[in-house]
Amino acid sequence: MSQLRATKSGLVMCTVICVFIFIYLRNPIPEDPEEEPTYPAVVECGFYPDELCSALFEGKGAAPQIAKFCKNPHRSEILAHLRSPGNCSRISHGLRFITRPLSAEEGAFSLAYIITVPRELATFVQLLRATYAPQNVYCIHLDDKAPGKHRAAVQTLADCFENIFISSEREEAADAGFTRLQADINCMKDLVHSRFQWNYVINLCGQDFPIKTNKEIIHYLRSKWNDKNITPGSTQPPNIKSKTSPSPPKSSPEEYIHVSPNRRFRAEPPHNLTVYFGSAYFALTRRFVEFILTDIRAKDLLQWSKDIDSPEQHYWVTLNRLTDAPGATPSTGWEGHIRAIKWRNEEGSIHDGCKGHYAQDTCVYGPGDLPWIIQSPSLFAHKFEASADPLVVTCLERRHRLKVLRQAEVPVEPHWHFQEESPFNMRLDC
Repeated sequence: MSQLRATKSGLVMCTVICVFIFIYLRNPIPEDPEEEPTYPAVVECGFYPDELCSALFEGKGAAPQIAKFCKNPHRSEILAHLRSPGNCSRISHGLRFITRPLSAEEGAFSLAYIITVPRELATFVQLLRATYAPQNVYCIHLDDKAPGKHRAAVQTLADCFENIFISSEREEAADAGFTRLQADINCMKDLVHSRFQWNYVINLCGQDFPIKTNKEIIHYLRSKWNDKNITPGSTQPPNIKSKTSPSPPKSSPEEYIHVSPNRRFRAEPPHNLTVYFGSAYFALTRRFVEFILTDIRAKDLLQWSKDIDSPEQHYWVTLNRLTDAPGATPSTGWEGHIRAIKWRNEEGSIHDGCKGHYAQDTCVYGPGDLPWIIQSPSLFAHKFEASADPLVVTCLERRHRLKVLRQAEVPVEPHWHFQEESPFNMRLDC
C-alpha cells in the first residue's frame, strides 16, 4: 500500500514539473526580465525531460533557461555500474551498449578510436557508448596520475569488452603538448599490434561528442576520402606574428602552433621537412599509422618535436603532406569536417555566438548551442563540460541513439533503447 502511495506521489510530482515546463515553453521568458524568475526543483526531478530536449533542438526561447536547472539523472546509475565489477552482462546491458554490428556495411568497415579519459567518468561512458560498435576497437588513455578509483572503474569497463583496452604506456597531463602527441602514438603502437583489423583511427578527448552515427562516419570516410588521411591544416600564414597571438586566423577552424614565420625554429626540422600547422585531431588510415611508426623521417620529427610549442598541432599534418606517405593529401588545406568548434573570433561570421561560455577562446557549449551543433556537417563536436551543462551531452546522446537505432538493419535489442522517462510522446530527431 505504501509503495502504491509513493508511486502516486511520484506521478503527481512529475505531472507538476511537466506542466511547468510546458507553460514555460509556450510562454518564453522575456529577454530582459526585471528580476531572475524562480524555478521549481527541476534539478532533482527524477525523470528525464525529453520534451525539454526537443525544445532545445528546435531553439525555443525558454528552454535554455529551464535546462540550466536540470541535472543528468543517469550519472549515479552509470557510476554504480562501473563500481560493481564481476558481472559483465549486467554492465553491458545496464549501460546500454550496442552489442552487434547494425549492418553488413558497418561490420565490414572497422574504426579504431583513441580516447583520452576526462576527469568525469560518467562523461567518458557517454562518449564511449555513443561511439561504440562491437566491430570497432578502442584504446583508452588514462592520465598517469589518475586517481586509483578512476583507473579501477575504467579497467572494470575495459575488462568486459574484448575490443576495449587501456594503453600499455601512460603519459602525465596528456591533454596538450608533447605528452598528448606521445599518448596518441602509444595507443597507435598498441592498435597495430592488436589482433583487431581496422580501416581508420580517430582520436578523441573527453570533451568531444559525436554528431554523426557510426554508419554516417563510415559513409563520409569512404565516399569523401576513400583511403586518404584527414589532417586539416596549412603552412604557417604570415598574419600569425608571435606566440602570444590570442586566437587562430579566420581561415583555420582548428588549433595552430604558436611559432613566428619570421624566425627559425630552435633547431632546423630534420630531413629538410616543411613544417605545417593544423589540428591535433585526425582520421588516419591504418597504412599511414604503420608508416609513421616505422619511417625514419617520422621518428626523427617526433624527437625534434620535443622542443617545439604545441607539437601535436604540426606533427600529423606535416607527415601527411609527404607525397610518398600512404593516403597522403599534400594539396589539401583545412578540408575535413572532423570537429565542430565555435571560436570566439568567428562569432558573427561563422556562428551566432557561444550560448555557454568561452574557455581559452573556445566555446564550452550550453543548451542554446544545440541547434547549431546538430546542423553541423562535422563528425564530432567540441567542447563540452559536464560540470557546466550536463544536459547538453545527455540530450545529444539520446538524439544520437535514436538515430542509430532507426538506421539499424538488424533487429533492435530491448536494452539498446534508452529508457523513456517522459510522460509525453517525444520527438528527438528535430
